[in-house]
Amino acid sequence: MAFSMLSRREFCAASAAALLLAKPVFSGQMSTLYRSSRPDVAVIDHDRILAAADRALTGKVVTLPSLPAVKSAGGPQDFYSESDAVPTAFTAHRDAVLALSRDVAALGAAFQLTHKEGYAAQARLDLNTWFVDSATRMNPSLAFAGMAMDAKKELRPSFEGVLDTVFFAEIAQAIPVLASSAVFSAGEIAAIKGWFAEYLTWLGESRLAGLARDQKDHHGSSWLLQSAAYARLTDNEKLLNELRHRYKTVTLRAEIVADGTFPKELESAWPYRNSLFNLELLAAACELLSSRFENLWEYELQDGPGLHIAMARHFPYMKDRGSWPYRADITHFTDLPVRYTSLLLAARAYSRPEYAELWQTLNPDPVIPEIVRAFPISQPLLWVGRLRA
Repeated sequence: MAFSMLSRREFCAASAAALLLAKPVFSGQMSTLYRSSRPDVAVIDHDRILAAADRALTGKVVTLPSLPAVKSAGGPQDFYSESDAVPTAFTAHRDAVLALSRDVAALGAAFQLTHKEGYAAQARLDLNTWFVDSATRMNPSLAFAGMAMDAKKELRPSFEGVLDTVFFAEIAQAIPVLASSAVFSAGEIAAIKGWFAEYLTWLGESRLAGLARDQKDHHGSSWLLQSAAYARLTDNEKLLNELRHRYKTVTLRAEIVADGTFPKELESAWPYRNSLFNLELLAAACELLSSRFENLWEYELQDGPGLHIAMARHFPYMKDRGSWPYRADITHFTDLPVRYTSLLLAARAYSRPEYAELWQTLNPDPVIPEIVRAFPISQPLLWVGRLRA
């Protein structure tokens, strides 16, 4: 059969006919395109935020000195925690850090929504009590955290203790929002940031923190997220550049394989929970470390590993827990997933409305302690409005 060249007029006519024939399919595609990958978090979470903030207004500020740790070799202002493997483990300080972080995050989000100074005033009391007041502030280190039994059945500090303060990363997100309130003085904000600068130094210089940093699982990701959050809060651009380099050259290679899974998490007793936890930590760190000049959401190694692949791999498992092809967690498997902010951030980064739609259907306020400890972001509003440097 002979083929002749189409004239320009014939080509245009054929193209128009093809478009007309394809119209039903194209219409369906357009409806997908108009689904939102950037839902209005302020509207969606409005009532939930104000309810949490109003509860925070009525709560008492609990401090470390008010929770004596009798086995601690440190002072009353030193954070102390014990591994869950220790019989009757001491968790009061860990619980107080979580409660403080949830309260400040809610108050910050409520102030962002309403600009009511009462929310900022309560947050000011919380922040000054924990990070400024010489009688009640937490010492900026974790030298006595994650205490675990050694071979001699003696308690020794462990790198796992660094995970106990991962919730402070959300406080670091709330502080710039709250700083615009008239209730804070410039000196108070500087003092609060000063505490985080000291803690950031400890994270960079401590042997225990270094061990956490070098783990190939959520412990390493927790160190990365905290360091990124506190470096941004304190305008430590030199460290932010170092952390971006680490993410690209160490973190991705150490934690993610080419198919987007986290091998170390799959080896744990809670492979599903820990995989989603690690995804949450890495997504938050990626968001904080991305800038107008460098978008880490799109960065991938030459042989594949990157956050794009990790999100695509885990999305079906979050949508349908029954599709999880690995071992089920030994506890609370059916209580997952919850409303991970990784879905929301990735929806925005990759223009994937299906991620945002799933995010809206999940439980935003888990109460099971083991799940809460693996749920570091409670107020996504504080994360989606961040201006990139």
